[in-house]
Formats: sequence, structure tokens, C-alpha cells
Amino acid sequence: MAHQFTISEVCICEAAKVWKDDGEILATGIGLLPRIAVGLAKKLHNPDLMMTDGEAFLIDQPHPLGVGAEPCVDGYMTYSRVFDVLWSGARHAMVTPTQIDKYAHLNISSIGNYAQPKVQLLGVRGFPGNSISHRNSIFIPNHSKKVFVEGSVDMVSSVGFDADDVEPLIGKVITNLGIFDYQGNKNTLRLLSIHSTSSLDEIRDNTGFDFEIFSTDETTNPTKDELDIIRNELDPNNLRSSVIGE
Repeated sequence: MAHQFTISEVCICEAAKVWKDDGEILATGIGLLPRIAVGLAKKLHNPDLMMTDGEAFLIDQPHPLGVGAEPCVDGYMTYSRVFDVLWSGARHAMVTPTQIDKYAHLNISSIGNYAQPKVQLLGVRGFPGNSISHRNSIFIPNHSKKVFVEGSVDMVSSVGFDADDVEPLIGKVITNLGIFDYQGNKNTLRLLSIHSTSSLDEIRDNTGFDFEIFSTDETTNPTKDELDIIRNELDPNNLRSSVIGE
């Protein structure tokens, strides 16, 4: 029997799978849906994952969003320990850049001319080093040409595949339209599946550069177990519904 689900829930379920074979590493979900996805990965796919509470503590079990009770703390994850982990490659983050280009450069810094930006964002922070030190998967809630830009991103915040001596460590790219990676010919963006609410034409119309098509299969629907964990354990207040307009 088919289950009713939202695209947010599809994205969470697919995002959780990126940590499936990672073993004992630090999983960092930056943003609401990626954070839920880390919890689902811990519950269903990889019990060896390390997680944090989003502040300074290691936790063994995911803490539900919007619930006031304190999480069960298993240890400290200080700023210095985070760097020890990420520089050794023992981290897999899921990030949400504002722009991406065909070389997989990511922009989290600013929009517009760098000297006088239209929008000031986070700044580059540690992203250049992170992009080559550990794997980063990507979540995009609104797949559009404003994100998947023609030409270059406004501010290069991470290493891309046009570099001569190093390459970025990029996992899956999960959007509200489909699933991708950067394992196409010469490290181009590659389509892996299309969500049931989207189409190949819609993806093409909303991507500012050419991409390779590996498959146009429909993205796997969430299972009852996945939906039960998301709805009853990880996000009982349905905060996920605020991320993707559905």
C-alpha cells in the first residue's frame, strides 16, 4: 500500500542514505532537513555515526527538533576537536550553499559584486579547507538557476573540479527536484533520479548549465518505517514543512 508523503520527507530519506556506508565518522547536517536526515541515518542506516547536539556535545541518539528536553550527552565536542576530526577526513557534512556552478564551486559568502554585494552571507569561513579535507554532500531546497548558476558563482568559497592539484570531496546533491552527483564525464553534474513531483524538463529549465543524465528513474518513495521515525521521533512538530513549499 502506498503511503502519503511530502517532498521534504523524500529529501530527508534520500539525504540519510549518504551516510550509510561511512562507518564511525562525525555526521554534520547543516540546516533543518539535513539535521533530521542525520538522525534518520543513525536510526536506520549507520548506528556507528557520531552526532552532535548542534552546539558543543556529542550525543548517541538524535534529539527531536522542537522538543525542550535536554539531549542525553555522551561527551564534549569542542571547537578544537571538531578541527581534529574534519582535518583527518573523519567527517561527512551536508551543506546548503547559495550558489553552485558546473565546476562544483560552492558559494556561502555573498551575492553580487564582492566589493559591494547585494547580499552578505556567512563568509567563506573554513569552507576551502573543508571541501578537500572531508566529504560534503549538498542539499538544495529550491532548485533554480539562481542556485545552479550559469558561469561562475559570485564568490568561490570552496575548491572546484577545475583546480590543478586537488579535487573537492563531494557526495550526493539532493534537491527538491531530484538526486544528483558530480561523477559525470570530467566531473560534471549527473542526474541520478527525478522526484515524482518533477520532470526532466523542469530540471533542465531550472539548471543554468548542462548536466549528464545517468538515469531518469523516479526517486524511491519513503517507507512506512522511515516516515514513522521522521514524524514521531525526529520531527514531531513538523518543522520540516517550513523548508520546501509544497
